Amino acid sequence: MTDTPDAGRIRDEAAIPYRGPLLPNTVDDLVELGALDVECDERLWVPQAPDVTFRPLLLSATQGYFVNILRVRRSGILSRHRHAGPVHATTLRGRWHYLEHDWWAEEGSYAFEPPGDIHTLEVPEGVEEMRTLFHVTGAYIYVDPDGNPTGVEDVFSKIENARRHYAEVGLGADYVDRFIR
Repeated sequence: MTDTPDAGRIRDEAAIPYRGPLLPNTVDDLVELGALDVECDERLWVPQAPDVTFRPLLLSATQGYFVNILRVRRSGILSRHRHAGPVHATTLRGRWHYLEHDWWAEEGSYAFEPPGDIHTLEVPEGVEEMRTLFHVTGAYIYVDPDGNPTGVEDVFSKIENARRHYAEVGLGADYVDRFIR
């Protein structure tokens, strides 16, 4: 391919940032530097249950989903729940599985969980810490062994738990607002 006079102009224009008007009703980008930093400020982890915490990355109150890192520092059953929407999970550390399935989520693995799936999450003996990045649309509906609802967790309960926690640890109740879009 030969270099034409237009080739230089096209290369130069490719390096120019978009300069047109912003699209209406767009929200600001959210960038969380060090999101996977193992040695981050412990106050960023919001307690959920004994030895279970989450670190919010995005809490979308307008679209009904959340992205967080779940950290579990104990073995055993974590919860039994049904998904109201799809869930994407990327295991960052440790391993876990659902009693109802034969697959294991291990470090570096990805899992898709369809709406309506009911399962019981277990972290096995010998796993000191499990960390999984979850993208959850809709709610977790906690259920008993027969599928009867016992509780609900969604983006709104995540926001409230984080707001309360950040106020208690000195970051301020409004610290959670940085994650809300």
